[in-house]
Amino acid sequence: MTAPQNKKQSRPEWLKVRAPSSSKYFEIRDMLKGLNLATVCQEALCPNIDECWGGGTATFMLMGDTCTRACRFCGVKTGNPKGVLDEDEPQKVGYAISQMALDYVVLTSVDRDDLEDQGSEHFAKTIETIKENNPKMIVEVLTPDFSANKEHIKRVLKANPDVYAHNIETIERLTPTVRDRRSGYRQSLRVLDSVKQLSPSQYTKTSIMLGLGEKDEEVHQTLEDLKMVGCDVVTFGQYLAPTKRHARHLPVTEFIHPKKFDHWANVAKEMDFLYVASGPLVRSSYKAAEYFMKGVIDKQR
Repeated sequence: MTAPQNKKQSRPEWLKVRAPSSSKYFEIRDMLKGLNLATVCQEALCPNIDECWGGGTATFMLMGDTCTRACRFCGVKTGNPKGVLDEDEPQKVGYAISQMALDYVVLTSVDRDDLEDQGSEHFAKTIETIKENNPKMIVEVLTPDFSANKEHIKRVLKANPDVYAHNIETIERLTPTVRDRRSGYRQSLRVLDSVKQLSPSQYTKTSIMLGLGEKDEEVHQTLEDLKMVGCDVVTFGQYLAPTKRHARHLPVTEFIHPKKFDHWANVAKEMDFLYVASGPLVRSSYKAAEYFMKGVIDKQR
């Protein structure tokens, strides 16, 4: 492990990326703004946005830009949407996808504890709309935990997503500090377990942030726990604080060296995960994992 971060220390070279500059990026950004659609690529300030949008992948954030939870690693604003939902969003997302020439789309969302079904029906309708418009489109969902409600999970699965992802985010000890109190490490494991119970052939995926103060043995235990619930794909990425000024946001404890990410990739591969993406700039919907899953799914089809 590297030494704890000095507050005045700048990011290491491997975490420095250029701001998006391609004409494709600006074209897509303006189109999404016109449709009033949010992408996690923008909301989470993803460092890979230019690369992914130009390469046939994108992650749409459904149900607005206001989350009912307040996780300390996340830059999305928190509040109470009071049940407001754009019923036309599934059609808008379908149109945006057709304009972006995508072949792999990820659907995620803010937490919507203000809705009776926590947004599961909206997820399902969006998947179904996309599949109706383009049956060959590969759709990955990255859902909230839905409070581990099996009926909500079942509704999303009924819409036939190709990959079901839900992020464990961090190791168990740090979860109460890193995530909202309504979230939970064991609750997230139950989500992934329920997906496999309800649909054993469904591909499942999760993501772990490093650099929050986790210990090696705790990361290894997390991988063991994920194997126990049949998780197929795991990604590792560097935690980066959304802002340095917001009191809610946790500071980075460590900048993890790329060699350490290689180590965790090797460990996970030895544990027979179907696929692992691991690197400082890897995010849960990173296109490397998407491209791999596309190959697996195309072959299966």
